[in-house]
Amino acid sequence: ALEALKNANCKASDIDLIIAATVSGEDVSPSISCTVQNRLGVSCMAFDINAACSAFIFLLETAAGFMGRGFQRILVIGAERMSRLVDWTDRSTCVIFGDGAGAAVLERGNNYLASTFTVKGGSDVIEIGTFRGNSPFFRRETVTPYIHMNGQETFKYAVNAICADTKTLLEKTGKTIEDIAYIVPHQANSRIIDFAAQRLKVSPERFFQNIGHYGNTSSASIPMALTEMNEAGLIKPGDLLILSAFGGGLANAACLIKW
Repeated sequence: ALEALKNANCKASDIDLIIAATVSGEDVSPSISCTVQNRLGVSCMAFDINAACSAFIFLLETAAGFMGRGFQRILVIGAERMSRLVDWTDRSTCVIFGDGAGAAVLERGNNYLASTFTVKGGSDVIEIGTFRGNSPFFRRETVTPYIHMNGQETFKYAVNAICADTKTLLEKTGKTIEDIAYIVPHQANSRIIDFAAQRLKVSPERFFQNIGHYGNTSSASIPMALTEMNEAGLIKPGDLLILSAFGGGLANAACLIKW
């Protein structure tokens, strides 16, 4: 949050709203956003959302709605400590996920061009259990408080989501894939990204990847990727970017923005 404020050349007191996304918060309450608000020393409204790995796109959509009501500057944060949600004896998951955080300061404008969301509730493909407690009124199950994932089904779902959402955004805006400078996908798996690029007939170099450095950081992966791209000079003002994410819910989302 502090780095984002610095990059945006604004003070914490300029922020009208803080929205954070996480599935791995330090506590159930206070929320991540309220904790950040307290440490920044401000008194604006703050709340969290939980949309798993797609959450950063949900943050942008939520912020756009609040800006339509007159909010000027909104701080959005994706922050995850996935290392505490994996079973370290399960090599199919523990080697994939990582910890990280990313933030952005959003200002009112016309740069959020289009979005698409698909949610299909269910726990058969991806599930993160939680502490069941010993209440006599709660049906106790054997699900452990770790990430459970059907790898093959996740792979198929993710590739289809990236391809379908990209095509939907292009149709909505009348753009072509050649108009897009970069597609910035959720960093879940390099094979997923490579396969989606192949299906869309897009050069792999136009799909930004940094999963090899950080692993799957869930809601933090897209803002972390945008930070690296910006710092490396890969994107410039006016570039069109597609942000695409998919994950637990099941929920996939994508948006087209002008940098």
